[in-house]
Amino acid sequence: MLYSKIEGEGKAFLIIHGFLGMSDNWKTLGGQFADKGFQVHMLDMRNHGRSVQSEDFSYELMVQDILEYCQEHALQSVNLLGHSMGGKAAMLFASRYPELVDKLIVADIGPKYYAPHHQTILAGLNAVDFSVKPSRADVEAILSQYITDFGTRQFLLKNLYWQEPGQLAFRFNLSVFNKKIEEIGVALPSELIFEKPTLFIRGGSSNYILDSDIENIAEHFPLMKLETIPNAGHWLHAENPALFFQMVISFLK
Repeated sequence: MLYSKIEGEGKAFLIIHGFLGMSDNWKTLGGQFADKGFQVHMLDMRNHGRSVQSEDFSYELMVQDILEYCQEHALQSVNLLGHSMGGKAAMLFASRYPELVDKLIVADIGPKYYAPHHQTILAGLNAVDFSVKPSRADVEAILSQYITDFGTRQFLLKNLYWQEPGQLAFRFNLSVFNKKIEEIGVALPSELIFEKPTLFIRGGSSNYILDSDIENIAEHFPLMKLETIPNAGHWLHAENPALFFQMVISFLK
């Protein structure tokens, strides 16, 4: 069963984080959506956050996890938002179980195949040796040798926790990601179509959704609409949360 944080009352609204993220990343926006009359479910996906650690990892399994979560919480009609990896999972879930999804929001990812591009981040994470009991500052110093972007480092450091007194660890399952990194980029199966309202939001400075991708997106999501947040990169919801919130609420309402 997936761990989640649930806030608010009203129409169920599921939010799925990206690769190496967790439900905490959506705490502020989740609270704002709850204030607008939604029951917001911020999920930790398998091998992330506080959810189950498993040697198995794929989008099909993530979709099964989401389905079981909906069944467990008696959710028969949801709005669904996913960022990056979470967007891929959300696209697949909506396409497989359209009867459960009213509206779909996908943040800065398309249905196409993406070649592995997290090698530097994984190298930095693998360089941390927790057996020597590093401090948080030690971990950040190691990561900074590989990851120059401050925001990305802070995002990754959110996954640090005290496994026991004096012993830090990462919440995500790094060993599985090392083996299964190809799974993150797989394409949505070509035959799948979701024929309900779908909003794609991309960062204007991000290269994850190109103009040349729009035709392919529309083949899978014929009722799609594309919005762009100017000057935002891949973490568009963190870089311009106010505009991101406005675009999502306008679409849902």
